[in-house]
Amino acid sequence: MNLRRKHREEAEVHTGPLNDILFILLLFFLIVSTLANPNVIKLSQPKAKSDTKAKQTVVVSIDMDKQFYVGTTKVSIEQLKETLLPIIQKETQEPSIVINADKSVPVEDVVAVMRVARELGAKSVLAVDKNGAQ
Repeated sequence: MNLRRKHREEAEVHTGPLNDILFILLLFFLIVSTLANPNVIKLSQPKAKSDTKAKQTVVVSIDMDKQFYVGTTKVSIEQLKETLLPIIQKETQEPSIVINADKSVPVEDVVAVMRVARELGAKSVLAVDKNGAQ
């Protein structure tokens, strides 16, 4: 007498809801990563009416205390060229340095960064606040 079942049902795992959850999590992290910008140093920027967009290779910020930052790393003006050189060398197409200076920063400091950019063969772009243009 054979008591075993001849046709056993195989167990199935339904992955449809799991795929939905993974897709929603992926979408959530993509949106959050585009909104969060950790490279933010609060500055009061000069005003301008024109709107010029340039590809940013690196951002050099100058705050009201005349402190220079490459990204979020604080550097001195003497170290600026050595810090920017490896970043500029990585860029294959027309490298650009975006200067993000507080409006109270003397023009000499901005020109010093522009001079370093020219020595490195990079284009320099001055970031401005277009919302308060007069």
